[in-house]
Parts: sequence; C-alpha cells; structure tokens
Amino acid sequence: MQRAHRQQSRRTLGWSAGTGTAPLRRPGAVGRGSGAGGESGHPLSRGRENTALFDYESGVKAAFDTIVPTLKQVSALQHESDFELRAQRLAQAELGFDLPEAILSDAWIAQLDMPQLFAWCVFETYRRYCDQFYAQDPLVAGDADEFEGFLQACGFHTLDISPCADGRLAHLVRYVLRLPHRSVRRKSYAGAMFDVDDSIQKWVETEMLRFREGRPNTADAPTRYLKLVAYHHSSVDPEHAGCAAHGSDTRRAAAAGLERLQAFQQAIENSFCCGASIDLLLIGIDTDTDAIRVHVPDARGSIDLDRYVDAQALFDATCRMTATQAASLLGETVRGCSPDVASGMATLIERLLEHNLSQIDYVRGCYGQQYPDGDHAERFIGAGVGFEEVQLRNLMYFAYLDTVEEAAQDLDVGVKIFSALNVSRGLPIPVVVRFDYHGRVPGARERAVTHCQRVAKALFGRYAELAGRGLLHVMQVVRDCNANASIEVLECSVNATPAAGAH
Repeated sequence: MQRAHRQQSRRTLGWSAGTGTAPLRRPGAVGRGSGAGGESGHPLSRGRENTALFDYESGVKAAFDTIVPTLKQVSALQHESDFELRAQRLAQAELGFDLPEAILSDAWIAQLDMPQLFAWCVFETYRRYCDQFYAQDPLVAGDADEFEGFLQACGFHTLDISPCADGRLAHLVRYVLRLPHRSVRRKSYAGAMFDVDDSIQKWVETEMLRFREGRPNTADAPTRYLKLVAYHHSSVDPEHAGCAAHGSDTRRAAAAGLERLQAFQQAIENSFCCGASIDLLLIGIDTDTDAIRVHVPDARGSIDLDRYVDAQALFDATCRMTATQAASLLGETVRGCSPDVASGMATLIERLLEHNLSQIDYVRGCYGQQYPDGDHAERFIGAGVGFEEVQLRNLMYFAYLDTVEEAAQDLDVGVKIFSALNVSRGLPIPVVVRFDYHGRVPGARERAVTHCQRVAKALFGRYAELAGRGLLHVMQVVRDCNANASIEVLECSVNATPAAGAH
C-alpha cells in the first residue's frame, strides 16, 4: 500500500493534497496555537496553506529524487533477455513515463549509457512538472486578487525582487514571503548582484505602461517603484554555507546588495527628470530556517546594515501570544526599529514579516529546527529568461542571461555547484536553456529559438571538457508568456532529439 501511494505521487508530481511523500510530518500536525485556517505552532501561521504548500513541494521533489534509485534498478536489469520490456515497466511504475528506446536498445552493444539516461529523465520530469504547473496553477495564492490594491495602498505600484541565484532562495516569493508569484517581478543573480541596466529598462517599461495604459495605475498616482534585494546567510554553518559569491561573508553580501540598490536608485535619478526615483528594501534570508531579517529604511529611505528586524526572534517572542497580541508586537517592533519609517513601507514590512512567520512555522513543522539539506541540492540549472514555475527551494540553480558571456560568473558558480553534486558521482549537469517570449510580438518566437540555439552552442564551447565527457547536457525550450500554455521543447542534446511528449 505504501509503495502504491509513493508511485501515485510520482505519477502526478504530488499536486493534490495528500499525494506528497512527507520526509517527517505535515505542518500543523502538532502545535500550541490556532492559526488562520488550521492548527499551527504560531498564532499568525496559516496552517492549511502550509499543508498545501508542503504537499506540492514534497510531491515535485519526490518526482526528481526517484530518478536515481529507479535508474539503479534499470542498470541491474541491462543484461536480462527481456531488459527493454522490464526497464520500461519499471520506468512507468516509478517515474510515470517511458525511457528512450534508442538508449535502451543500444545496451546490448556496450554498457548502458546511464549519464545520458539520467539527463533525459531530469529533462522529461521537468517538462511534466511545467505541464502540470501551467495547467493546474497549484501555487495560486488566496490573497492574489487583493495584493495589487494592498501594494498601491502602501505607496508602491511595482515590487521588483532580485534574490541570489542560489537554489536555496528559489522559493523566496511564494514560500518565504508568501506573495502571489504572478504579482511581483523576480530576477535572480549570483550574489543578488542584479543588472542595473536591466532594472532601468524594466523601470522605463513600467512607467510607460502607467503613462500610456494606466497599468497597474496611472502615472499621476502617488506611488513608487520598489526594488528589493535578498541576500542570504547560514545560521548553522555561517563560514561555509553562506553566499558563495561573497565568500560566505554575510556582512559583505548585505553591503554588496545595498551598494547595488543605491547604484540603481542613483542611475534613475540621474537619468530622468521630474523627481523620478525609486524606493529600496534590503532583506536577508537564513537558508537553514527561511527566517528573514528586514533592514527597515528611515524616513529618507536610507538603509543601515546594522538596523533590522529579525523574524526568527519575533517568532520566538510571539509564539505563545494570541494572534492580536502577536500582530501588535510585530507592528511595534517594525516602528521601533526605525521610528520615522514611512507608514506605507512599515505596513508592507509588517506583512512580509507576518507571512514569514508562517514559513518559519512551515520549516519547523515539516523538518525540525532547520532544513536537513542546509547546502546545495539543486536538481538542474536553468539558463535564459523565464522559469516562472520554479518556486521551490533547491530545485533549480538560476542563471538569467541573454548571452553566456554576460552571465559567465553566474554560470561558473552553477557549474561549480553541480560539479560537486553530480559530476563527482559520474552524473552529468542538466541545463535547461529557456527563453520566454511575447507571442503578440511578430517574430518573437523565432528570436527566442535563435537565443536558445546560440546559448546552447556557447555552453558547449565554454564547458567543452565536461561536454566531451558526456557530463553536460542541454535541453532547449521556449514559452509564449502571453498564452496560458506550458513550455515548448525544441531540442535536447540527449540523442539530439526532442524529449518524448514535446509540444
């Protein structure tokens, strides 16, 4: 019965409540307080949302993590007379899809090409994950419809977030901050060192939409563009498991993030007239507990690295209070940290902190005091533009780019991470090269396809030694972000043929 349940979870990727395979226990299963929506360990925690998010996370990760155990069983069968039939039955039962016939049929000639088979399974699992994400919208937030109004009431019309590309922050929007993922902009960079020019371009695009179309509000509305940088650190192993791009130096990571924010703000003010400016926010994330620290700005918007509110301390201080008492102390703490903080900014920070209390409760309820995988455990690298669906911790390492050359540092960090995770075990590095495009724009798809081909070629050139050993594989995909559709698989280096089931 337990095995049948596990197999069903793999086939459906664990979307429905109750199909995920839990490593420990469900959130809200034990606790002292009564959260909104269910029993929990903190009075402000949303227990039912925690349960739904955990079912989704555990189901998706189980689908990826079943690949290696299944392929070990396939490998043990390769010299049996009915190998291909038995291998396909095993793959269907455990993974939910067939394996490439060409790879299996060649096994009698030489040893089964397990690295190639592994890469293909990762790519196929990712494709199925995308299909179900865009078809079922499993991470829709209950407050998604009211978020835009809330943000504008706080004095902002856009929230643009740049976290570190580290896969341990991939769930920042939908899990750590509990924000509706389609209502904010997220673009990740190594060390959270976002591209200032790219952000200027986004600011210009946003202001033009406000001026021409009144979206999300009109240009004369008294709201501002808010840029948020999220750096990270480790409470369990601060000297080794922090941000690799900053040498695991938390102060250095925070300072670099603040400097980049200030450079962006200065660029806007220097380049545009009529008092053009933006607001800034800096947060830190403990990747072991998902607790955030928010550097509360003062009335002028200035940020002090030594002035912040720690959500972990707030959680401990309020966990035995009533919900009303906890919410009151939360607000007092934010304003006590920076007494002259703008009212709207304080209100937004309070919501972020309150949401994060649910995430701290989530981690404690599901995994204990901290995550068991404190270091990197990503399943693949994503390179290009897109990946809206990746909202899960340690699922993918991000490398947003237009060209390999401009994102060389991000890619090198990712390859270094996967050299330890995969190459050291004889497994290849799976890279999904993806470019989303706007289908309403003539020629956009063709340009996205060209981008994919160019980046894939450059990847094989930059990492030629790994590719030559069969330890780097690439799948090229595009997606029309104006259509409610999944990804379109163009080509895959495994056998140089599209993955099965490609659209």
